[in-house]
Amino acid sequence: MEESRKTANRVSVITIIGNVILSVFKLIAGIMAHSGAMISDAIHSASDVFSTFVVIIGIKLASKESDKEHPYGHERLECVAAILLSVILFITGLGIGLDAFKKIVSGNYGDLIVPGVLALIAAVVSILTKEGMYWYTRHYAKKIDSAALMADAWHHRSDALSSIGALIGIGGAMLGYPVMDCVASLVIFVFIAKAAYDIFKDAMDKMVDHSCDEETENKMRECVLQNENVHGIDMLQTRIFGNKIYVDVEILLDATLSLGKAHAIAEEVHDDIERNFPKVKHIMIHVNPYEM
Repeated sequence: MEESRKTANRVSVITIIGNVILSVFKLIAGIMAHSGAMISDAIHSASDVFSTFVVIIGIKLASKESDKEHPYGHERLECVAAILLSVILFITGLGIGLDAFKKIVSGNYGDLIVPGVLALIAAVVSILTKEGMYWYTRHYAKKIDSAALMADAWHHRSDALSSIGALIGIGGAMLGYPVMDCVASLVIFVFIAKAAYDIFKDAMDKMVDHSCDEETENKMRECVLQNENVHGIDMLQTRIFGNKIYVDVEILLDATLSLGKAHAIAEEVHDDIERNFPKVKHIMIHVNPYEM
């Protein structure tokens, strides 16, 4: 857990530095090139900095050891961080979308200034940079199985998509359609809202106890039955807690076995599950008698 937290922190620090530099560059480019879409995109990138701090805090809290008040650990705090991140992302996008919508419905397209080529360059740089950040963060999110870090990766992807929208809008405005810059900002909001919803849904699924997928449970049953002393399974239940799995199993053992022998077999089954399923944090095994 400590190693995972260090990895997440390292990834987060690198992306924070990248986002600060990129946000400043896009903001300057947007102002100098008179592009509302690029300024909106810069604000989106700036929100990534704050969201990454949320991720760092969430992972740090989630990595705390179990205590008297929280005997099952703190893993769900990482989901809380992901939910908070989704809300921040949506509010950021909503502000961008409302501003663009007001400009579009005003109908005063003649007052809109055509963006300069610097905004176009900034959009291309943003797309390449943010897509790179997405794959970099996604790689480590999968490696340490972090919901908050994965949410941050999708935040980077949404920024890359919004930059594509900005690129199209700026290009359209330069070709003689100034309103396209505003339309691009509106499209950016749609991408941001979709990303926020996906992050929120995934985090909520992990906040509410639910079982593993059927394939995983079947593999667990196979693992248990590989022990030659186990004659069957009366019950196997799983529940996902944060990014960890809790397992309850009732196994059938020879009724004539001594308590010590039955306990030893249960320990073997326990160790087999833990070895084959790294996400499993806790296993409760109950032994039922099997009449030979």
